[in-house]
Amino acid sequence: MSSTDDRPTQARTGVPIAKHGAPVSEYDNVWLVIPAYNEGQVIAEVVEGARKTFPNIVVVDDGCTDDTAQHVMTTGAHLVRHPVNLGQGAALQTGLKYALEQQGAEYFATFDADGQHQTGDVEKMVALLRQGEADIVLGSRFIEQTGQVPWIKRVVLRTAAAVSPTARKLKLTDAHNGLRVMNREAAGRIRITMNGMAHASEIVSFLAGSDLRVAEVPVDILYTDYSRAKGQSLINGVNILFDISLRERNRR
Repeated sequence: MSSTDDRPTQARTGVPIAKHGAPVSEYDNVWLVIPAYNEGQVIAEVVEGARKTFPNIVVVDDGCTDDTAQHVMTTGAHLVRHPVNLGQGAALQTGLKYALEQQGAEYFATFDADGQHQTGDVEKMVALLRQGEADIVLGSRFIEQTGQVPWIKRVVLRTAAAVSPTARKLKLTDAHNGLRVMNREAAGRIRITMNGMAHASEIVSFLAGSDLRVAEVPVDILYTDYSRAKGQSLINGVNILFDISLRERNRR
């Protein structure tokens, strides 16, 4: 599927439908939002694995130049396509908007396409939301040290959290973890305008200035050779800090 303009296009394939009001699963009101850019090597495996627990998934093909979309269409997930690459922030905003429009959607998780995130972590984060303990739950690689985070990434991420006024206000240990689960109120209020990787800091900044209840829980990030190759470098971390500092300066 393609488009001649800059609007996202949609394809819906094989998502289970509840009959006579009966739930498909205990997670039929949870939507996973997966931004993807050239993840054809792993996207089918990631989506199929996640759908064993979460039947409702939307993958945003962010202007991929490989066969990501074709693989997604074999999995039963919903597919939304950007005709050009707009960046992860824009892909997340598109995916959240799409998920919010779906009947019965109450909880929303942002989930990586490269296999780093674990569905078990999403389950415990959803449970926390259902208990009414928070409006949004953020994952952290540093509450419980597992030794899985590469040392250079650990330095960059801990530094980013330490120097960010908004992260300090929320007492976050990991301001750039892509695994987040939120209720409908939080998802409806988030507006991501930074299209690149700096969207994570933008979300934290918004949360720090809002009345939404924020919780942080330990999560297990799986670093494979593939995900390490796709991950952020040190210079990208520096660029994120620069983008956010420039944004804050322009607000004054």
